[in-house]
Amino acid sequence: MTVVFSVKWQKEVFQAVEIDTSQPPLVFKCQLYALTGVPPERQKIMVKGGLLKDDADWATLGIKEGQKLMMMGTADEIVKAPEKGPVFMEDLPEEEQVVQVGHSAGLYNLGNTCYMNSTLQCLHSVPELKSALLSYTNSGRNTELDQYSHLLTVATRDLFSELDKNVKPVAPLQFLSILRKKYPQFAQQHNGSYMQQDAEECWTQLMYTLSQSLRSTDSDSSEALTAVKTLFGIGFVNSNSFGLCKYNCNLTIYLFIYIRVFCAESGEESFENESVYALKCHISQEINHLHEGLKCGLKSELEKTSTSLGRSAMFSKESRISELPRYLTVQFVRFFWKRETNQKAKILRKVDYPLELDVYDFCSDELRQKLQAPRQALRELEDVKLGIKVENNKKENKVDVPKLKEGSSNEIGEPSGVIERGKVQLTGIYDLVAVLTHKGRSADSGHYVAWVKQDTGKWILFDDDNPSTQREEDITKLSGGGDWHMAYICMYKARVV
Repeated sequence: MTVVFSVKWQKEVFQAVEIDTSQPPLVFKCQLYALTGVPPERQKIMVKGGLLKDDADWATLGIKEGQKLMMMGTADEIVKAPEKGPVFMEDLPEEEQVVQVGHSAGLYNLGNTCYMNSTLQCLHSVPELKSALLSYTNSGRNTELDQYSHLLTVATRDLFSELDKNVKPVAPLQFLSILRKKYPQFAQQHNGSYMQQDAEECWTQLMYTLSQSLRSTDSDSSEALTAVKTLFGIGFVNSNSFGLCKYNCNLTIYLFIYIRVFCAESGEESFENESVYALKCHISQEINHLHEGLKCGLKSELEKTSTSLGRSAMFSKESRISELPRYLTVQFVRFFWKRETNQKAKILRKVDYPLELDVYDFCSDELRQKLQAPRQALRELEDVKLGIKVENNKKENKVDVPKLKEGSSNEIGEPSGVIERGKVQLTGIYDLVAVLTHKGRSADSGHYVAWVKQDTGKWILFDDDNPSTQREEDITKLSGGGDWHMAYICMYKARVV
């Protein structure tokens, strides 16, 4: 329900201010912050019974249509730099302050929206995704795209731009409103309050929407589409390379899998296509490391009816990666449905994960062959940086390695344009750039945060509206085994030559 009234602050009166009484007062305070510049924590709003609290129930406050509210509080002042002398960060324009701080702004929690905030902060760290969104115009909607998918893409673009321009927390009001209209599951309420949601479901739904909207054939979007085409897509083939099937989706992180299902008892075999959104790390009593969990997820057994035997039999199910993405997403399968409590329960077991992930062992034979030359080129580059002389002619059966240019590497140690023919190649080696973690015992409760690596190499913890610097050694301690934050989704960036 929406109520319209006026707000008096100092000598100003703001007319026709709308309140969505289904959302907590904190959302309303964020609206006033945009109007007055008074941060929510400094706002004192007089209502029946005293001051308006962030989590108050509108129904008990007796707010009436057309009522005038009184607000007190001091707005943030813009301090002008002196004409001469040292220039402090507070004196700089906000865009320059962002550069000085070294990371983007935080996001206000609008009532159990940490699942959404952590998802957005992880995806916001992908520069290629932001470039693709900037090329998406308000009129760029294709005819096959529904209205809310278009609006959600625009809202994502605008929110990412706002995060890059601010050092103060941003209230994602527009994005949240459209997300709930597009996907009503995120508008579920309990006792009048919005419920906590699963961050993985938010991640998946958002990326699916972006993959559809950025599939436009507009000429203005062609450059962006080329840039994002291989960002998140992964292809899979069956382990024996039967029926080789390659996929390269646009922006989406949905993975296309080609699976071989084989029954040793009857000799039956079949091939299936399946789409998932990430590599999954399955967790059991035998799994202690991410590599083991990923291997388990690519090979399994299932019981199904055998046509030739006329009864149930055991089938083996195997798959292999046929194409690699620029950004690899890994989900730890920590939640399962517990019938006794009728809710999602959490596996707390500790599963270590590396800062550097090599997926060579999970690739098809054909892809491994393609990776050999780039991997050797990468090793030679690293040897050069360490002062080790590269001698390719020592081995008789050497791999045909592309010639390298001298001194070509970027700030984070990734070769940039090092191959003379100018083609960027993946190596199968990935570096961790973002971790979405969960603290609590259920996916629909607890708290989600994002840990994101910056271009400078430092890590920032985005805990809603409170970003803070973290040590790299603390990132690998998010592997579980207790009630502290533990990794739920990891995003890795490809190391290329």
